[in-house]
Amino acid sequence: MSFDGDRSPPHPSPRTTDPADPPSRMADPADRSLRTAGPRGRGTRPVPPGVEYHRVLAGDGRRVWRGILAIALVVGGMFVFGISIGVGAAYIDQLFGRTSPTFGGTDYTPLFHAGNLLPIALLIPWSMCVQRWVYGVPGPSLHSVASRFRLDVFGRAFLVIGPIWLLVSLIGVTTLPEGSVDWSPVDLLAVLTISLLLTPLQSAGEEYGYRGLVLRAAASWGRGPRTSLVLGVAVSTVVFTVVHFGTDVWFNVWCATIGVTLAIITWRTGGIETAVVIHALNNTISFLLVTALHTDPNALLQRSAGDTTPALLIPSALLVVITAVVWWRTRQTGPALTPPLTTTTAARP
Repeated sequence: MSFDGDRSPPHPSPRTTDPADPPSRMADPADRSLRTAGPRGRGTRPVPPGVEYHRVLAGDGRRVWRGILAIALVVGGMFVFGISIGVGAAYIDQLFGRTSPTFGGTDYTPLFHAGNLLPIALLIPWSMCVQRWVYGVPGPSLHSVASRFRLDVFGRAFLVIGPIWLLVSLIGVTTLPEGSVDWSPVDLLAVLTISLLLTPLQSAGEEYGYRGLVLRAAASWGRGPRTSLVLGVAVSTVVFTVVHFGTDVWFNVWCATIGVTLAIITWRTGGIETAVVIHALNNTISFLLVTALHTDPNALLQRSAGDTTPALLIPSALLVVITAVVWWRTRQTGPALTPPLTTTTAARP
């Protein structure tokens, strides 16, 4: 029994293909990515036709070390951005007599808030650059199998999931951590504005980094689509959970649930749009509620054992339900694929 689901007859059947046919027509789509023609720049390779989202970086070899390099660059870039921007913001705060948690203080300032969100938002262009440098595949392919951000998919997901997630978030208000902060009017408006502008981008950055490039890099180690999918989902989930540095069991369950479900949704829909909607809704609504209710946001940064409660199982269960619905709606078509190779494209030198 093959784990990859690649069932082939014990004796190959005779081919009726014209011997003059180019080899690219007979190769596996993921393995002919270097041979199929498409608009390409210097040093680039085209997106392979007819493959699922996680198989775009698959090729003739497993290229494990290349995948490890890509993952290290994504994670390392996030920390470099975070340290440089966070320390810079903390120094500016000190000039005004405020000590943010970056320097061991408790002043949750607008600059500290922005310094936490902006570095992760930079994973969007950074992940595209890493994919281009390490694999030669154009960065925009991280959007979706169509190599563009599909606003129609994004809009439908937002309209359907948005009200449901808002309701669950309002129920979760009763589980917010204790402690309060007296915002000044200026700080309150600044934190609210930053939350609305940067939190969706921060959430999208994690999707491009972990459900995008890390998923693809790990999936390229598998030879078949099923093995690739298992590797991609498992590795991207572990990396996503580890980088959040949580020792609380419920927080880690929540992170692992996000990792698995959003990776599956990305695979089935063929892009990161729906995952971005879910992640952005969760983070943005959480920040807005905490700020509006004057809850101490520093408490949200605590992830040690005992800092969270089993209440996180509620949004976790909702994620599982949403994933099941996405799978059910794509049961007839299967996962979305990259565009097929056209005759015009194949004829190009």
